[in-house]
Amino acid sequence: MTTNPIFRGVATALVTPTTADGVDYEALGRLIDWQIEEGINALVIAGTTGEGSTLSVEEHKEVIRFSVQRVNHRIPVIGGTGSNDTATAIELTKSACEDGVDACLVVTPYYNKATQNGLIAMYKAIADASTKPIIMYNVPSRTGVNIEPSTYAALAGYPNIAAIKEANGNISKIVEAAGVIGDQLDMYSGNDDQVVPILSMGGTGVISVVSNVAPRRTVEMCDRYFAGDVAGAAEIQCELFPLIRALFCEVNPIPVKAAMAAMGFCENYLRMPLCTMSEANENAMLQIMRDMGILQ
Repeated sequence: MTTNPIFRGVATALVTPTTADGVDYEALGRLIDWQIEEGINALVIAGTTGEGSTLSVEEHKEVIRFSVQRVNHRIPVIGGTGSNDTATAIELTKSACEDGVDACLVVTPYYNKATQNGLIAMYKAIADASTKPIIMYNVPSRTGVNIEPSTYAALAGYPNIAAIKEANGNISKIVEAAGVIGDQLDMYSGNDDQVVPILSMGGTGVISVVSNVAPRRTVEMCDRYFAGDVAGAAEIQCELFPLIRALFCEVNPIPVKAAMAAMGFCENYLRMPLCTMSEANENAMLQIMRDMGILQ
């Protein structure tokens, strides 16, 4: 963990409320306010969970711009600015920086499947174009490419490269990465079911999907860990596990969009190729939410 992280604890990878007519900014504003009231430590806007890949470039910029203005410095705002096209990622990153984000989350290029040398070149180019810290986002299950620990080592200490969102699911690789980055990069869990394990390896927090639905409890998990109550944090990790599993029973963000709609925050509307979740899976997820007291 570095001495000055972008945030410590939980950043919600926020859903983007949409309708057939476009982004629902009124709903987005209400959702941002509720997350802050619930004690969330930061927000990630227009990332995977925010359906950044199906927003137009102009929508993408405007969603980040609106969110920065709505948050108004109450907590850090992190713009999701990655792309499989580095020029587009640089354009989005520059725009987000100009609009006042505190950091940018940059996923590895999807479909292109860059080499490790390509990843190093890409991250350096984006960092050079940025005026704010960059969080590298590793999620090989979605992109087809893994950031190797040696690549983290090569990028550690590079100006504006500040942190990792690690969602490769391979704890052995995460341990190896933690060993090579030391205190040069912060590491955030990108998997809600691995928060406490990654905190135990010196992690700084989590960029979370489940905190859309249960922000206060997710924050409490990290707070307990940082306060030295590891057993208490582990208890919450286990308590949240059935909900986490339900939120990933179909590809993210399909289930979390349905969950937020059931809570009254947005319509259950997704852009193709995403579609609403199956009735059986949705019913099972909503029952878990009722059992946890999230829904009546």
